[in-house]
Amino acid sequence: MGNTKPNETLLMLIWAQALVAMLGSLFFSEIMGYEPCELCWYQRILMYPLVIIYGVAAFKRDISIALPGLIMSGIGVGVSTYHYLIQKLPGFHEAGGSCGLIPCNTEYINYFGFVTIPFLAGTAFIIIFVLHIILLKQSRGK
Repeated sequence: MGNTKPNETLLMLIWAQALVAMLGSLFFSEIMGYEPCELCWYQRILMYPLVIIYGVAAFKRDISIALPGLIMSGIGVGVSTYHYLIQKLPGFHEAGGSCGLIPCNTEYINYFGFVTIPFLAGTAFIIIFVLHIILLKQSRGK
């Protein structure tokens, strides 16, 4: 990646986004007492390692070691989107009822009629994915 300040800043933003998402999910489960459903666990499995992956990449100032983060965030976008559809679209809603001990169509939060936990996770995954793509394009342009 080179020692350019904009690249280092973007890498730190990606790491911070992953950290905020991880801490947010822990807040919902550990402080608020919201039991994660099966799809929430999959999103956590994809998000939590991103804190380490991008933290190491930022520390070493090397985006090339963060390729697994790009892949995991891309998969995370898909899982979060599917989870959100289960919550919000009637055709998908039935699929979420048999998701596990906690139904995946459960909406613990619903701010403004559309902001749910999968929406927040999906937004974080999208931000991480897009910023990583921008970093890759900037790195190739040099």
